Amino acid sequence: MNLKDTIRTIPDFPKPGIMFRDITTLMTNRRGFSEAVIRLSAPYQDAFVDNVVGIEARGFVFGAAVAYELNSGFVPVRKKGKLPFDTYEQDYELEYGTDVLEMHADAIRKGEKILLIDDLIATGGTAEAAIKVLRKAGAVVIGAAFVIDLPDLGGRKKIEDMGVPVTTLVAFDGH
Repeated sequence: MNLKDTIRTIPDFPKPGIMFRDITTLMTNRRGFSEAVIRLSAPYQDAFVDNVVGIEARGFVFGAAVAYELNSGFVPVRKKGKLPFDTYEQDYELEYGTDVLEMHADAIRKGEKILLIDDLIATGGTAEAAIKVLRKAGAVVIGAAFVIDLPDLGGRKKIEDMGVPVTTLVAFDGH
């Protein structure tokens, strides 16, 4: 199955010149969604992943499904102020400013093997912040997997330069 065909492209969203890759059309395609989860999970079937970590919000959808597939736990990484307990946090750069990611401080135990999941990797800033949060907790990030890669924006290389192998399912040129 060609997963790229299940992803809708919306030109000029959220601003002129941007080609928005809408993953919701893949998620509503039952065969496509199932295939994406299987492909994201496959490289890690024998890795004995302790927890899959999903980045808010679409990373929750794919991450929880991959965790089920791998018989692993699931941990959400959220934007600041959404988690009610003690947290680790990490600032990261956005196109126009900064934001903060958080994870419950007791969600990961030192030495746990973690797979990071999100729907898309562009510049890599959010994934980089998530990896830094995980490392603060003592996790071993064994991989990062994304449905979509925008290779022109360099995020994959940024994550690989952190020593984390990256898996992606489809790539789109441009922004």
